[in-house]
Formats: sequence, structure tokens, C-alpha cells
Amino acid sequence: MRQDFRFTNLVEMCRSTHEELQGRAARIVDTSLAVRNWLFGWYIVEYEQNGADRADLYGKRLIERLSESLKESDIRGVSPTNLRKFREFYRAYPEIQQAASVESLLLPGPHAGMRQTVSVQPFAILAQAPEARAVLGRVAQAVTLGWSHYVTLLTIDDAGERRFYEIEAAANQWSVRELERQIASSLYERLALSRDREEVARLAREGQVVETAADLIKNPLVLEFLGLEAKPVYSETDLESAIIDRLESFLLELGKGFLFEARQKRFTFDNDHFFVDLVFYNRLLRCYVLVDLKRDKLTHQDLGQMQMYVNYFDRYVKLEDELPTVGIVLCRRKNDALVELTLPKDANIFAPKYQLYLPSKQELKMELERITEELEEGGSS
Repeated sequence: MRQDFRFTNLVEMCRSTHEELQGRAARIVDTSLAVRNWLFGWYIVEYEQNGADRADLYGKRLIERLSESLKESDIRGVSPTNLRKFREFYRAYPEIQQAASVESLLLPGPHAGMRQTVSVQPFAILAQAPEARAVLGRVAQAVTLGWSHYVTLLTIDDAGERRFYEIEAAANQWSVRELERQIASSLYERLALSRDREEVARLAREGQVVETAADLIKNPLVLEFLGLEAKPVYSETDLESAIIDRLESFLLELGKGFLFEARQKRFTFDNDHFFVDLVFYNRLLRCYVLVDLKRDKLTHQDLGQMQMYVNYFDRYVKLEDELPTVGIVLCRRKNDALVELTLPKDANIFAPKYQLYLPSKQELKMELERITEELEEGGSS
């Protein structure tokens, strides 16, 4: 019996090791493919830009002719459609060109000290010039994701938004499926809704940087993965149970650094028992995050209750070197004026809305534009 168990364990170790290394190999191949495709796009653009004096056969039919020639060399994935996508990839990511310094290459031998573009000098010098090999290495460092990720990112027109998702996908090791889900849920717009213009610009430059409690907040949170119908026929307990059943997805939606601690966390004060729906800890801010779930409209009593929960944790639970507790009241509907009137300006309590379906990107963009206009009007008055 023991021998059977040990053999089963041996099989499992081999299987899990194989899957892990196979996954790593696949990621390396996908990233190498992205490097290759960006370089192909570079070559094509350079050739086109320096080919105004070429015959139409070399100009209008360049992509088709190149595809045919590369296929004859047994190079896969080089259809005309893909080659156009490589060109688009190069043009959409000038930051890779800047990081890799690929504007020109230093030629070896008798041409030392001269600079020549790839469209004039065959790129075979990569095999000869240390400088050119260094360029290839810098391109590889600048390409942070696999080709499948970049294909998804190229569907985003706005450069700042695209850069944000690239940073977040690389930092959080999102799969392509998770990246597509975050884009579909309009993560960028939802984070931008709770930020001013400078902070929105920072989102595009650096991704989501968590330095304060406000940096954690998305508005709204999108909980389409719970599978609940978007109608008020379920209880708060149903909502809580659905979140616990899909806790990994909920943690991803909450954002960076969240660890789950407890459900229905009880504490007693003056012989009365109180229960916090969900308790998390954020390792980036080093603070507790309390989440209360409201099935429908937010009231001032809900905010007062959360303030009491936060006060209790700050006084009796958190350690001296930890930051103040954050309270989040998730609700379907709310009155922003009521929230502002009820809570002190420096309160660590937030009341984002949640949705059980993916939001309309256009609606979020319109809301973001409205808030931006209000901020600008307030600043000028």
C-alpha cells in the first residue's frame, strides 16, 4: 500500500514538473516570437521609408512578395495579414525602439564609425557586429510580454491605455485570457474615475501604483464572474457566498496585494456581537481592508457602521507599525453627496459601486470626461 502511494507521488511530481517547465518553455517561445515580429515590423517600415524610388512591384506588392519569399524559406506565421500586424506592432511601440536604441546600427570593418539604416545595409551584420547584437538584446529586454498578449493590446487605440495594460499584464503575470477580461471590464477607465488628471497620466506611464488607500479603489467593481443575474432577487449572503466560491477571481478584481483573512469576522464590544462580511489584508500598504456588502442602495447607517468597524480594528487589531484600516462598502446604488456629507474628508472609507455585468466602455469614457470637465471648472473658479 505504501509502495503504491510512493509511486503515485512519483508520477505526480514528474507530471507537475513537466507541466511547469512546458509552460515556461511556451512563455519563452511566445516572448521570442514577439521579439521576432517587432524586428520584422522594423525591417518592413525601414524598407518602405527608404523605397520611394523603387518600382511599384516592390512597393505596392511588398508585403505579398515578402510573405511568399519567407514561406519558401520555411518560416512560419508570415502571411500577408501577419506581416501587416508586425508593421503595426512596430509603429505602435516606439518606446521599444527608444529603449533598444535601434535607430541605426554601427557597421563593422572598413565602415567603422559610419551609421547606416537596416533598409540599406542587410541585417545579416547582426552576426558580425557586437553593437548590433547588443541591439537585439535590448529589444528582447524591452519586449515584456508574449506575442499573444501584444495581439490583444494592439486592439486598443489609445497609447496611454495600451501602455497601462502592458505594464499591468507584465507586473501581474496575467494570462491572455485575464488580460482580455481586464480590458473588457474597462479596468483603466474604472481606476481613472477615482483619480485626477495627473494621476490618470501616471496610470498610463507607470500602471497602477499602490501608495495610498485611494489607489486601491476601482469604481465600479465588476463581478460578472460570479454568475449572478443583474436583478435584486438575491440576498447579501448569496452575494458573499458567490464571492467566496470564486475568491481567486474576486482577489484579481480587487487589485494588487490583497490576501484573504476571514469571512463573517466576529468581534464583541460591550456584550454586542458584530460581523464584518469580508476581511482582507493588503501586503503593499500593510493594512487591514474590511469589505461590507450591500445588495442595493447605500445609506448613511451603512457608512456609520463601517466607520465603527474601522475604528475597532484600528484600536484593537492592527499593530503599531501597520497603516490605518481601510473600509470598503460595496453597493449597487449610492448618492455621492450623501457619502461626502456623512464621511470626514480624511476618512479611510470608500463606497464604490459594483456591477454584475461588464460595463459599457463608452459609458465609462463619458463619465470620465464629465468628471474631468467638473474638475477643470472647479479649478478655474
